Amino acid sequence: MNTTIIPSKNKNTEIILRKKKKSQWVSIWKRLKKNKMAIAGLAIVTIISLLAIFANFLFDYNTVVIQQSAALRLKPPSVSHWLGTDELGRDILARIVHGARVSLPISFVTILIAAVVGGVLGAIAGYGTKAVDNAIMRIMDIFLAIPSILLSIAIVSALGPSMGNLLFAISISNIPPFARIVRASVMAIRNEEYIEAARAIGASDFRIIFRHIIPNSMAPVIVQATLCIAGSILSIASLSFIGLGIQPPAPEWGAMLSGGRQYIRYAWWVCAFPGIAIMLTILSLNLLGDGLRDALDPKLKN
Repeated sequence: MNTTIIPSKNKNTEIILRKKKKSQWVSIWKRLKKNKMAIAGLAIVTIISLLAIFANFLFDYNTVVIQQSAALRLKPPSVSHWLGTDELGRDILARIVHGARVSLPISFVTILIAAVVGGVLGAIAGYGTKAVDNAIMRIMDIFLAIPSILLSIAIVSALGPSMGNLLFAISISNIPPFARIVRASVMAIRNEEYIEAARAIGASDFRIIFRHIIPNSMAPVIVQATLCIAGSILSIASLSFIGLGIQPPAPEWGAMLSGGRQYIRYAWWVCAFPGIAIMLTILSLNLLGDGLRDALDPKLKN
């Protein structure tokens, strides 16, 4: 007896949804490519990231970044040292490249933690009862009332300067914006038809939040994360500048600025190039964030 296997409806639906999701990302990329400034920002971020990844292949950490040389102290930019040397005779270009390996990973990790924690809290607040919403958002308002850099300084000062405390401090200070953004998105979509359908078939609140609501709230979170990474890099540099962040001799852009500020009158390159590295990184991330905001805006769909 011959039997005909009919593809299940659920399987066909999954294939259609997968193709639709892929076409959406293709459409977003096409809109992003039209923004020349965003592409320029993406190119700069990519170059800096590649330099950070291959830093050990470009410059030996021990001999170029840590090893000191009195004979090479405060040498101006030259063929042998493209960006000059610092007050201890260390190559500034090598330290900037290795400093990217410090600033970029920390900023990405802190914003990832803040996005996950803040996203979950915002989704619970937006989808939960009014009492739950008020409890969570009033706590977020307390944190928002304190400037993020001041909150980070207070946490690191209380716990002591270390890599772990720096991660914790910057992550905590970035949670409230993500919570508010996700809450607003959840409140806008929680009464949509597909959410009602999920409730009708008996889906739990946990499944609705993590399977349907959070994935459909990712567009503003991605934009906010891109912009917050830039702010996180600036916070890391600021804390290191005042001695509460990455400690010497580890190369970090803010610490390099702090160490070279007393020589700025007659050795401008010691402070100028680390500052330019911070400026370029933050500028490129902001340009990319603005481009992503425009590309992810549903109003701009053709």
